[in-house]
Amino acid sequence: MELYKENQLKIYNSLTKSKEDFKPLIEGYVGMYVCGPTVYSNAHLGNVRTFMFFDVVYRYLLHLGYKVRYVRNITDAGHLENDADEGEDRISKKARLEQIEPMEVVQKYTVDFHNVLKNYNFLPPSIEPTATGHIVEQIEMIKEIIQKGFGYEVNGSVYFDVLEYNKKENYGILSGRKVEDLIHNTRTLDGQSDKKNPQDFALWKKADERHIMRWPSPWSDGFPGWHLECSVMSTKYLGTQFDIHGGGMDLKFPHHECEIAQSKTCSGVKPVNYWMHTNMLLLNSQKMAKSTGNFILPNEILSGENNILPKPFSASVIRFFCMQANYRSILDFSGEALEASEKGHTKLMDAVDYLTKIEAGKISTYDVEKWKSDCYDAMNDDFNTPILISHLFEAVKVINQIRENKASLALEDLSTFKTTMNAFVFDILGLMNENLQDNSEKITGVVELLIKLRKEARENKDWALSDQIRDQLLELGIQLKDGREGTTFSIN
Repeated sequence: MELYKENQLKIYNSLTKSKEDFKPLIEGYVGMYVCGPTVYSNAHLGNVRTFMFFDVVYRYLLHLGYKVRYVRNITDAGHLENDADEGEDRISKKARLEQIEPMEVVQKYTVDFHNVLKNYNFLPPSIEPTATGHIVEQIEMIKEIIQKGFGYEVNGSVYFDVLEYNKKENYGILSGRKVEDLIHNTRTLDGQSDKKNPQDFALWKKADERHIMRWPSPWSDGFPGWHLECSVMSTKYLGTQFDIHGGGMDLKFPHHECEIAQSKTCSGVKPVNYWMHTNMLLLNSQKMAKSTGNFILPNEILSGENNILPKPFSASVIRFFCMQANYRSILDFSGEALEASEKGHTKLMDAVDYLTKIEAGKISTYDVEKWKSDCYDAMNDDFNTPILISHLFEAVKVINQIRENKASLALEDLSTFKTTMNAFVFDILGLMNENLQDNSEKITGVVELLIKLRKEARENKDWALSDQIRDQLLELGIQLKDGREGTTFSIN
């Protein structure tokens, strides 16, 4: 029987505000959509915390045996400076200020985003669509929304009629906001908006003369509203209904609320079964945000090129730090907290290293099966990584007791213990063993030194020493290859 049938995964659903048994629409398959970055600047660590959590969700679902289609978009057009459909497109503004093409901005920050995720050991999503790659589909969805009576055009722009939608559906079902309160709290300067109602949101915006990014449409040369792209791309790649939609808590309103309204208008069905939202990462006890300048970049942490931390920290330590808090909890980032996490991470990796050297005993003095079940129970309880980590440190204690000859594990239990420990530490949490990485760098250095000595031997026509170095490295599984540009090696 597949593992996912034996262990009941529960997910906290932001829509119902309760934990629910996870039952995918199609047994054995999961469709998951996560709102990706707007690529007008570098992603900060607060952004990365959200993507890191959903990387763990993706890893765990794969571990449980599900076939997962994970879609994470790139917003490369249509995201204005504020959520009131006002201001300039963020990418266009950056391009105008730097006097470069918008797609140069997009390319620069998309590459940076991918580099960050690679450094932090993320699995790539199944599909990574872009807003500009789906303009045609967005225009078609707008046509359908207008045809169904929930969209209207004014002076070349098209808006979604929230009041009309709210007569039949509940606009505010996800965020808990009431339309009446939105009307009261929305301020619009007289004569400065084409909207029928201030809470309506843009489906298509007519581009003014300074707007660089624009496309032809039945209404005007313009660009799609920010909320529309996610409805279009999630529908295209996951269907009118899919299992999980994730993002940061700040996207719950208005972005995800608007997604629901758009998608349900077109399909007539609830688009998403489980909505998941991560909480904020704080810096200096305030929300980390590019708009306020209160942020730190992920690669600055690795290099130490910042004025916030006392020293550089590894990507694996940052992953470990983030996983020590529940994803729905606020996490406070500081040098002191990272130093504490680094000590815990080192302790964990030292134990994992020693685990490879442990030999089976005659009896087991520790209940491995219960420990294994506890680890799964933690992850099945809404991906509770802090509780999982506490169980991993129970295992660290056992490993240390075995090291001191105060405990032992029989062969079958030892095999289960090793397999489970490695699965949760590396495959699911995505941590990296820096001890092995350090050893790899040392091995590379030693081999390069021997290559240099062999080159000197060949220059001195000491063929015997040259062959000896080559042959003895080969016996160790290291093969040298001589070429025009020098000697390279591979480890078999």
